[in-house]
Amino acid sequence: MHRFRTLALAAACGAALAAPALAQDEVGARLSIELNAAETEGEACKMSFVVINGHEADIAQAVFETVLFDAEGQVDRLTLFDFGALPAGRTRVRQFVIPGTPCDGLGRVLFNGADTCEAEALGADACEADLRLDSRAGIDVLG
Repeated sequence: MHRFRTLALAAACGAALAAPALAQDEVGARLSIELNAAETEGEACKMSFVVINGHEADIAQAVFETVLFDAEGQVDRLTLFDFGALPAGRTRVRQFVIPGTPCDGLGRVLFNGADTCEAEALGADACEADLRLDSRAGIDVLG
């Protein structure tokens, strides 16, 4: 029985160590940003993004110019989303609060481009080249 536990523990540790590599392989050498959740808090919308840096090197800072459209398709505002440091092959969650706008008042988010992309080993286009955008929150995400 003790030997079985040791083997199970070794297998679990191996799987945990392989997880970042699997995430990187699934994403490819690109940045993947998913709007995972959008929750209204009072008169604000809290948006939670899951970000995976599938590149082989870290991104020191990624800031995107974003355009928020209301439910009728009109521009609500332009803003900057600062995703901060994104380690290579790792998943990160970033949250942004949009004041004065409940989530049901938003129809889509447009990633207009990278305002800042600090990634020495990757080059200036590391944040935009083959950017993968997705949404699970009922608000479209485009780029």
